[in-house]
Amino acid sequence: MAIVLPLVQGRSNGWPLWGWLCLAVGVAAIAALTVSEKRRGLEHALLPTDLFKRPAFSAGLLIQLLFHGGMSGFVLVFTIWLQSGQGYTPTQAGLLMVAFSAGAIPAAPAVDPLVAQLGRTVLVLGALVMAGGLFWVRHEAQHSAQHHTGAWPLAPGLVLAGVGLIFLVIPLVDTILSTAPSDLAGGASGTLSTAQQFGGALGVAVIGNAFFSHTAKGLTAALTKAAPWAIAAYVLCAALCLALPRRAVGNEPGTA
Repeated sequence: MAIVLPLVQGRSNGWPLWGWLCLAVGVAAIAALTVSEKRRGLEHALLPTDLFKRPAFSAGLLIQLLFHGGMSGFVLVFTIWLQSGQGYTPTQAGLLMVAFSAGAIPAAPAVDPLVAQLGRTVLVLGALVMAGGLFWVRHEAQHSAQHHTGAWPLAPGLVLAGVGLIFLVIPLVDTILSTAPSDLAGGASGTLSTAQQFGGALGVAVIGNAFFSHTAKGLTAALTKAAPWAIAAYVLCAALCLALPRRAVGNEPGTA
């Protein structure tokens, strides 16, 4: 809360001193928790420091944070743009978002066989395809500055993003957790869940700020300024995926 609250409220309040103090307190609290647990030698620490000594796990944690941050932030500003900027009703906007599932559901059965053959390459491609889908949506939105955008120009980008999402999200957690020793599996799972929740909140704060900072120029201009943050998050995810094991450790012994 100390980190996310000033990020959400800071812009509208002119970045007051209390916001910067909250950020400092939040970061210090996380550091203090980690140091305290390490000194006490807790068997089941909330933040097991040994996990962060593993580059693959640390990279996976960042992927988890960026993935959920990019998705939560983009869906928020895109939905606002559809309804307030393009005149879609809530039902129409919701139906258009079904295009995500239209890409994800048919692609899901192909994920596991491809992961067995290609390993982490599937995650890299998933992140890049998702970035490409969001770029498509941004491109089509940018051309709607002077007129209403129908659903059909936007749908292919959303379908593409859905395909990328499913190729990234299905193997991601298994691949990350495979890098953690069995005695730290509980702490690793909890840390990933925390990264997911924190990433979602952080994405809403950062991408939302980027959007609302440009609404004076129109909601379409605001969307085209905010969307690159989500696109960049998935490009960075693709790069970080290269630090993961080539295949989930344990599924293919000897590969890393």
